[in-house]
Amino acid sequence: MSHGEVLEFEEYVRVRQDALLRSARRLVPDPVDAQDLLQTALARTYGRWDGIADKALADAYLRRVMINTRTEWWRARKLEEVPTEQLPDASVDDATEQHADRALLMDVLKVLAPKQRSVVVLRHWEQMSTEETAAALGMSTGTVKSTLHRALARLRQELESREAVARALDRGGDRARRAERGARVVDGRRHGREQERCAA
Repeated sequence: MSHGEVLEFEEYVRVRQDALLRSARRLVPDPVDAQDLLQTALARTYGRWDGIADKALADAYLRRVMINTRTEWWRARKLEEVPTEQLPDASVDDATEQHADRALLMDVLKVLAPKQRSVVVLRHWEQMSTEETAAALGMSTGTVKSTLHRALARLRQELESREAVARALDRGGDRARRAERGARVVDGRRHGREQERCAA
C-alpha cells in the first residue's frame, strides 16, 4: 500500500471512527467487545484498503467485515460455553427511561441468530435499504426480507413473553402486599383486644 493510501486510510478512520463504533456497539452489546470488534475490523480492512476501488463504499465494506468477525467470535464462544445453574445478574441502567429501553432492546436482540441480528441492525438502526443490506451481507433481497420478517416476529414473541412474566410477577407482588396489609390489620386488632383485656 502506498504512503498516500496509508494517509487516506488514517483520515478515513479519524473521520468515521465514532459512527463505526456505534455500528459495532449495535452488533455486540458489551462496549469493550464493540471496541475490539471495530479494531479487528479496521486491521483487516487496512490490509485490503487498496482493493476498495470506490472509497464511498468503505463503510459498507467495514460493516461487512465487522459482521463476519462478530459471527466468527459467536461461533467460537458457542463452542466454549459451559452450562451453569446460576444466571449472571442483569445489568440495569436506570439513568433515563430511554437508556432502559435501549438496554432492554440490546438484551432482547441476543435471542436472534447472528444473521438475523445483522439484518435488523442494518435495516432498522443503520437505516440501510433492503438492497444496501443485501449487498453488505452478501445475500439476496428476498433473503433479507424473509430474515427480517422472522427476526421481527421472534423479537415480538420475546418481548410479549417478558411482558407476561413481568405482569405475573406484579400480580404476585400485589398478592403479597395485600397479604401483608391483611396481616397488619389482624395484628392491629389482636393488639387492640390485648390492650382492652389489660385495661379491664
